[in-house]
Amino acid sequence: MPLAIRKGGQCAFCVFRTSEWLAPSCWQPVQLQNGARPYSRTAFGRPLSSSPSRNGRAPTKGRLPSRSRSQPPPDFQRGRLMPRSGLRVPPEQAVTGNYNLFPRTETAYGVFGKLLIEQVTVLRKRLQNREHRVVAAWGITSNQELERKLTSFGESIKECTRRAENGIVSKAENPLFYRLRQAFVLGNVKELVSEMKYAFINHVVSSGFTTQDNANQEKLADLRYPIEWFPATRAMQRTVHLHVGPTNSGKTYHALQKLEAAATGVYAGPLRLLAHEVYSRFNAKGKPCALVTGEERRVPEGLTHLMSSCTVEMVPLNAVMDVAVIDEIQMMSDAERGWAWTQAFLGVQAKEVHLCGELRTIQLVTDLCKALGDELVIHRYERLSPLKTETKSLRGDLKRLEKGDAVILFSRVAIHAMKADIEKATGKRCAVVYGSLPPETRAQQAALFNDPNNDYDFLVASDAVGMGLNLSIKRIIFEATSKHDGIGFRLIKTSEIKQIAGRAGRYKTASDAMKKDTLDAAGEELVKVDEEKKKPVENIGLVTTLENFDLPIVKRAMETDAEPLKTAGIFPPSNILLRFANYFPPKTPFSYIVLRLHEISSLHPSFHLCRLKEQIEVADLIQPYNLTNMDRIVFMSAPVAIREAGFSDVITEFADCVAKQTGGELVDLQSLNLELLEMDIHAHPQGSKGYLKESEALHKALTLYLWLSYRFAGIFRSQALAFHVKGLVEEKIDQCLGEVHWDAARRKQLTKLRRKAVEDQVIEMEAAEDLGEGLDSAVERRTPREKDGSDADETFEDQATEMA
Repeated sequence: MPLAIRKGGQCAFCVFRTSEWLAPSCWQPVQLQNGARPYSRTAFGRPLSSSPSRNGRAPTKGRLPSRSRSQPPPDFQRGRLMPRSGLRVPPEQAVTGNYNLFPRTETAYGVFGKLLIEQVTVLRKRLQNREHRVVAAWGITSNQELERKLTSFGESIKECTRRAENGIVSKAENPLFYRLRQAFVLGNVKELVSEMKYAFINHVVSSGFTTQDNANQEKLADLRYPIEWFPATRAMQRTVHLHVGPTNSGKTYHALQKLEAAATGVYAGPLRLLAHEVYSRFNAKGKPCALVTGEERRVPEGLTHLMSSCTVEMVPLNAVMDVAVIDEIQMMSDAERGWAWTQAFLGVQAKEVHLCGELRTIQLVTDLCKALGDELVIHRYERLSPLKTETKSLRGDLKRLEKGDAVILFSRVAIHAMKADIEKATGKRCAVVYGSLPPETRAQQAALFNDPNNDYDFLVASDAVGMGLNLSIKRIIFEATSKHDGIGFRLIKTSEIKQIAGRAGRYKTASDAMKKDTLDAAGEELVKVDEEKKKPVENIGLVTTLENFDLPIVKRAMETDAEPLKTAGIFPPSNILLRFANYFPPKTPFSYIVLRLHEISSLHPSFHLCRLKEQIEVADLIQPYNLTNMDRIVFMSAPVAIREAGFSDVITEFADCVAKQTGGELVDLQSLNLELLEMDIHAHPQGSKGYLKESEALHKALTLYLWLSYRFAGIFRSQALAFHVKGLVEEKIDQCLGEVHWDAARRKQLTKLRRKAVEDQVIEMEAAEDLGEGLDSAVERRTPREKDGSDADETFEDQATEMA
C-alpha cells in the first residue's frame, strides 16, 4: 500500500479518505461512528472543485452539492450508467437505494490500520539492524526475544484498529490508536514512526507495572499547578509591567530604561544576538553587564552585583533582583520553547517584572497574574512610524531593489546565494544577518548596512530580524512566505509575517539609541515632541514580496489580527522528572520514562506541555553509559544536531567522557574532525559544498563541547582552545559561503513548487474562513510536530544552490 502524501486542502489523515473510491455509495446515511466511515475520492464520481458546474452555478468551495444525502443523483434515478464505473443500476433499485455496486466496505481507519502494520515491519528492520544498541538498552537481549515482542505488538495494533472501526477511538477507551492517529495527523508518516517506536517501548516495559505503580506515576504526573513549582517567588509580592504594542513601538526600549536604572537585574531575550546587543549597549554606556548564554559567559571586570543579559533559558531563578525584562513574551505559547518564557515569568525573583510582547498576550498574562497574585500594570504603545504593504511585488527582478531594502529568507545557504545574486544584479554591496552569525560579525554587518555613507545598500537576512534586532530597514521583502518542513511547504504564521514586516521603517537603529542615551546621560531629553511629529512622515515602512504569488499572503496577514494566546508552554522540572524516574527499575530506558511522563500528565487549561524534539533520541544514544539521571537530563537539554552525519558519535563520546569522569580534552576526542581545518576548502572530495557541510557539523560539535564545559567543567577542560578552534571554523564557513550562488534551473523549479504549495494553502485558508476559523488555525493543522522546519528548509534550499 503506498504511503499517503499530504495534499493541499487536506490533512495527512484525510488523504486516506480520498485515495480510492469505495462503496457503499456516498449519499447513503453514515452509520459508523467517529470517522470510521467509507471514503471516496469524488462526490458522485466527479472531483470536488471550485469550478462552475454544468448548469452555470458555482458550488460552494470544498462542499458537496446541495442534494439530500438520502437522494441518489438523477443519473441513477433514470437507470443510467454510473460515471466511471461502467455498471448499470436498475431504476427500481436506484430509487429505493437497495443496491451494492462493490463488495468492499473498507473504512478509513481500516486503511490506516494497514499503514500501522507496515510501520511495524519497518520498525522491525530498524531495530534488528541500525538500532541494535537501543534495543539492548530496553532489556531485550536477543533477536528471538525481539521478534516475540514485535509479534505481540503487531497483534495489539490489529486489535486497536478493530476497535477503532467499531467506533471506539477516544483517548480513554483506545489510547494506542488515539496516539498513533494523532501523531499521523500532526506530522504525517515521519511523526508516526517516532510514535510507533515509543508505543513499542511502552508495550515492552509497561507489562510489569502494578496498579500501585500506575497510581504513583499519575500522582507525580499532575502538572496542573506549575505556579507552585517556585515557592520562593510566590512568597514575594511582584509588580508585573506588561508592555504591549506592534513592532517598532518602543516597548522594549522603555523596559530597558527601567533595567538600566536598577541596581540589579536581568534581560532575557529569545536570541543570543539580542542578548549580545543589550550586553554591548549597557557596557558601552559604562554600566557593567554580564553576558550569559548556553555556550558562552562574559563577565566584565569589577562586576560585583547581578546585572546580566542572557537568553531566556538562562534566567537565574534563585537570585533576588530589582528588575527583570523578559522580551518577546508571546513566545511562551510556542510549542517547543514556550516553557522557557513561562519558567522565567513564573519563577524569576524580581520586584518588578517587565514583559514585552504583542497585544495578543494581554488576556493570558492577565489570567496568570491573577493566579500568581501579582499586581499587573499594562502599558500600551502605538507604532512610531506607519507601515504600508505595497501593491506590487518585485516580480522576481532583483534590479528593482532600492537602498535600504532587506530581503528575508529562511536558510543560511539561501541567504548567501541571494547575496551573490543581488551584488551581481545591482553592482552594490549587500550585508548579511542570520541567527548563527557570530555576534561580532553580526554587529559589523549591521553597522555597514546602517551607515548611509557607504555602498552597502541592501541586507539579506533570516527571520531573526523579526526578534527585535535594530536595523535601519526601509522596506522588507519576503523572498518566500513558506518553509519546507521535511514533508512539504507550509505557510509561515500570520504573527511571524507581521513581526518580520514590522521591522521596516525602524524608528532608530542601535547606534542611534546609543547616541541618544549618551545625550540622556548628560541630562537632555531622549525624544523631543516636535521630532516625533516629523519622524512618521520620514520613516514610512514598506512591505512587499519578491514573487507575485506570495504578495496576497502578506497582504492577508497584514490585514488580519493574530489570534490571542490561549496557553503557555511548560516542561516538567528536573526534580519532578527525577522523582518520577525513581518508580522505574534501574535499567529502564530514560527515554521511556520521559515519554511516559508526557503521556499520563494532567494539565491546567491555561498550559500546554511542550513537544519533545531530539531529546528522546539523545536519551537512547546515551542509555548504555553509566550516567546518573541528572546527567541524562543535562544531555537531553543540550544543543544537539542529531541529523548531522556523525553527530551521534560525538554525543556518545561526550557521554562516555562524563561516565568515566575523564578524557574530555579537545585534542583527544576522536569524533571531532579537527584535521578539516588544515584542508583547503576546494580539496574536499565533494568540493567546497562538501567542505561546508562537514565544517558546519564540526561547528555544532564545538558548540556542544562549550555548552557541556559549563556543566561539566572538570571533564571538558579545553574551553579556551574550543573557542579558538570555533573561530577558525567560522572563518572557513564564511569562506565557503562566499562562493555560494543559485543554480538557475533548480531555483526556477523551487519557485514552481512554492507557488503550487501557496495556491493549495490559499484554498485551505479560504475554507477555514468559511468555517469561522482563524488563518493560523489552518496553518497549524499543516505544521509538523517535530520542529519548526528550519533545518528541513535549509536542506531543501541547499539543493538549489551551487558553489564555485
